[in-house]
Amino acid sequence: SAVMGKFFGPITLIWFLSIGALGISSIMQSPFILALLSPHWAILFVVNNPVISFFVMGAVVLTVTGGEALYADMGHFGVFPIRLGWFLIVLPCLILNYAGQGALLLRDPSAITNPFYLLVPSALLYPMIALATAAAVIASQALISGVFSMAKQAIQLGYLPRLNIQHTSDSEIGQIYIPLLNWLLFISIIILVLLFESSSRLAGAYGLAVTVTMFCDTLLVGFLAYSYWKWKTWKVLLFIVPFIFIDLILLSSNTLKILIGGWVPVVIAITVFSLMMIWKKGREQLQAKLQQDTLPLNTFIEYLGDTAQTISGNAVFLTGTPGVVPHALLHNLKHNKVLHERNLLVTVNFAEVPYISEEARFETEALDKGFYRIRLNYGFKEQPDVPAALRKAFERLGLEYNLMDISFFVSRERLIPNASSKMGTWRDKLFAAMQKNTSPVSDFYQIPTNRVVELGSQIEI
Repeated sequence: SAVMGKFFGPITLIWFLSIGALGISSIMQSPFILALLSPHWAILFVVNNPVISFFVMGAVVLTVTGGEALYADMGHFGVFPIRLGWFLIVLPCLILNYAGQGALLLRDPSAITNPFYLLVPSALLYPMIALATAAAVIASQALISGVFSMAKQAIQLGYLPRLNIQHTSDSEIGQIYIPLLNWLLFISIIILVLLFESSSRLAGAYGLAVTVTMFCDTLLVGFLAYSYWKWKTWKVLLFIVPFIFIDLILLSSNTLKILIGGWVPVVIAITVFSLMMIWKKGREQLQAKLQQDTLPLNTFIEYLGDTAQTISGNAVFLTGTPGVVPHALLHNLKHNKVLHERNLLVTVNFAEVPYISEEARFETEALDKGFYRIRLNYGFKEQPDVPAALRKAFERLGLEYNLMDISFFVSRERLIPNASSKMGTWRDKLFAAMQKNTSPVSDFYQIPTNRVVELGSQIEI
């Protein structure tokens, strides 16, 4: 994808410049169409046709779709490139093209059959179709990349199980590939194509999804202004209410399309949200169970006798509950009757911020009898690399780091659903299935597989 990405920008630029040029050619024949830049025409239309205007809003919103994705793109490229690309290229070219289509329709109402392609000179029709196809492919790639990126962040925030994530670029950390999601997208798209048969019938589903996204974006910006920028309440309302008013009009108009396709994004949203909540609640319940059924670490160290044989080397126990003894440590002690010379309990934590400074990356604590506690902190957009982070943590603790002298012990829990569970039997079974199919923690944390020891445990939830 790193190689492909270099071609996306130029092709997209050619696409927008082309549709802008087509619009200009039509505008030159009917320059009066530029009066559309005045909003009073829209106001007059709404005043004179209030009922029709409400239904028209469901179609009007399709002219501004894509704008809701700017928020996601800012996370990848930053604010300045998005503003530059939008105001200098995308917005002007879109306005010119829509004005050109309007001018064509005023000259020839029969062009309503396909005003976009009827703008194109006959000699350029097939090249334009090829360019439009390329632009559509690039847009789909942006969607796929966005799904991968959001899924990765959801995993690191604890809302999805670990998935196999493959990095496709040596220089760009955001370029990733998640095989499972790619196949799910492929299957879903095939189903949608068979279900709707044409892109025009898909407009209802698309419009509802976009307007809900825009409404959520408005609420999030309001929350950001109030909680992070510390705006006064009246200022937030003055800024947000006009956007909410417009969003609600567009959203309510598109709700009329629920029965003709709008139900699709609703069903998808409910399904994904339910899976995320089941995973989140299930992990919380599992962590509480582990805390309840395991010895406190300080007590374990205090009463640790000399019965266990101590061997040289370092043992790293990956655990989400640093205050208690990891199951993997107990199993190792129970079955192998050995303890390593140094035992390091490592907890990887993902904060609800994109990035963590290097100063705040490590929290180290030296305990008694060769035990150490290490906390590695990452932002939800960062890629955890436990071996690299441990090198610096070892230096901070004054220990010698040699990866070939470290054994990573990981607990692999087998979950048994309990009829008296708080989540319910079907949710427990679904959570257990999700837990069973998570990718190995060693892959996710980039730990060499030849240094990993997995020890299983059975837990009733």
